[in-house]
Amino acid sequence: MQAEAVGSQQLVKGINRMSIIRRLLAKPGQSRADLAGAVGLTKSTVGLLARELIAEGWLVEREIVATGDMGRRPTPLFIDPGRLLLIGVDLGTESVRVLATSLTGEVQACTEDSYGTARTPKACIRVLATALQRISASLDQKQEVLGIGIGLPGGVDEARGVLHLAPNFGWRDVPFAALLSEKLKGTTLSSVPLFLQNEAAVAAVGEMEFNPAPACDPLLYVSISRGLGAGVIVGDRLLTGKRGFAGEVGHTVLQLNGPSCSCGRRGCAEALIAMPAMLNGRGDHPALSSLSEVRMHLDKQDAETLKAVDSAGRYLGVLLQNLATAYDPGCIVLGGTIVELGGPFLKPALDTLSDYARAAGLAPPTVRTSRFGVNAVAVGAAALARYRLTRPSLLLPDGEGTPNMAISTEEMR
Repeated sequence: MQAEAVGSQQLVKGINRMSIIRRLLAKPGQSRADLAGAVGLTKSTVGLLARELIAEGWLVEREIVATGDMGRRPTPLFIDPGRLLLIGVDLGTESVRVLATSLTGEVQACTEDSYGTARTPKACIRVLATALQRISASLDQKQEVLGIGIGLPGGVDEARGVLHLAPNFGWRDVPFAALLSEKLKGTTLSSVPLFLQNEAAVAAVGEMEFNPAPACDPLLYVSISRGLGAGVIVGDRLLTGKRGFAGEVGHTVLQLNGPSCSCGRRGCAEALIAMPAMLNGRGDHPALSSLSEVRMHLDKQDAETLKAVDSAGRYLGVLLQNLATAYDPGCIVLGGTIVELGGPFLKPALDTLSDYARAAGLAPPTVRTSRFGVNAVAVGAAALARYRLTRPSLLLPDGEGTPNMAISTEEMR
């Protein structure tokens, strides 16, 4: 019982520490007194916790604020921009992108490696481990990596670190976290916690965590590249589903007896909207081999390519209409390589979405493209690490506690 009590006290302390961090992430420059009032702790407790967080590299003190009042002036606290870092990974179908960010999302270093011809899980993880060590070696010796987030192309069991299904790789039930941990043994990253999640899910977290403006709620992130998926955030929580398949909207069926999909079904959104639809939907013309070829044919106003891209865009509009009806989102964010095609793809999607909304007498949902461009998944993966590390309250049974409010020891009894 004594050990249990100590564990509870440590959990409470962790929640209180991260409550301070999240308050300063949302509103930098608050004093200890400001924070005490905001999180419901005594000034002395906040003072002790702030001292620890400064020593560990989470926080820095800045210039003293002149208030005009007598006595000691309050000292503002800020997130330290340089000492503690996060690493984010985008495990794409052709290459892996790895970057390091500050706690507030500024990219400090980035590298990208292709897999070559080997596409087995172990071969790709070997490439990833090499890229991770290269990023780690490029950092200043005074900097410390707090966590590594990884965006994976498929359904993920985050608690077990297992990639259930990645159709575009042909992978099933890969113990990804265990395999990567084995590769990192004996390196400077061996003790750094790993956080795995679907690529669209981490991109959604990035739009929430690293956005200076208040996040929309619900927030949907739709990722469109070789595959298609969505990340869903409701009430500050990432929706993952019972088996980690929440957001796999690329495999919702939009057309009966439609084109074959990588998952084995026919008529899936992915087959009608994502890269296969651009490369193969060309009538009697030879199939294209890459997105750059699609761009080139669009620039030449090739009729078949324009038709294929327009069709994919309109099906995207249908998918967005279905998602808007299901989730009533505050905002839908579009990301992925296909979005870079711009108007020829996005305009028919938005026109279709608007037509559906007009028919129902409703305003269409807000739709925008990702703030992070090609780095959306990697930055989002770094954000996933911050999301998990700064929300120990999510570990409480039945979701007790809230991300921005500290709790007292009494509440744990």
